[in-house]
Amino acid sequence: MSHIVPAVTEAAPRSPRHLKPAAPLAERVLLPGDPHRALQVAQHLLERPRMFNHHRGLWGYTGTAADGRPLSVQATGMGGPSAAIVVEELIGLGAGTLVRIGTCGALDPRLALGDLLVAREALPADGASVALGAGERVPGDAALSTALADSIGAPSGPVVTSDLFYDARPGVAAGWRERGALAVEMETSVVFRLAELRGARAAGVLVVSDLLEASDPQAPVRHRARIEPEALEAAALQLGEVAAAVLA
Repeated sequence: MSHIVPAVTEAAPRSPRHLKPAAPLAERVLLPGDPHRALQVAQHLLERPRMFNHHRGLWGYTGTAADGRPLSVQATGMGGPSAAIVVEELIGLGAGTLVRIGTCGALDPRLALGDLLVAREALPADGASVALGAGERVPGDAALSTALADSIGAPSGPVVTSDLFYDARPGVAAGWRERGALAVEMETSVVFRLAELRGARAAGVLVVSDLLEASDPQAPVRHRARIEPEALEAAALQLGEVAAAVLA
């Protein structure tokens, strides 16, 4: 386990082992999970985007944003362990402001497919956050979160970060709702915790891609309503637009 401990207790490494930079990294970084979504957002937002990383299929790009300044878009992959490696190495390379732009499953019944929400804090229900010493709640950057919420008039509040996309444990979703969580996803807590540890700023804006359905709130979630692919692609570009505008 000695190869894990230094990443938790020391400064972020400046010689990345998993990212292979082929272009400069901007101080401002948008973090989708999906590599293909990273490509779509980069093509949509950036002038002359250059591939920053393609190693391990974690596509990343750097280009010039609408405000004339550099902006990077880097995929984190699925789940906390992958996001922890990517964020650790990005901060080590000079990233200082990170915004997760991703998907989530709604816990609040008022949310609908395609709705946007801002994650002001994360409730860590994942192993990576616990390994990083996260407490019961991990806050995002307050100023960035407020700016994101104000810019789109979206709901904001806690989200749960989980290791499981398909979680069949009875009563879990109900317990998260009781703690005030609006939605569940798989990376935000790790992004927030590493930013907290490393002196960076982090926020998250998410789109509802799944509705969790169960006839009995204590029963396992057996069905999901899933957003259509075209609507998800449009929402991903909207997330990128919102985050880039706030970072400007």
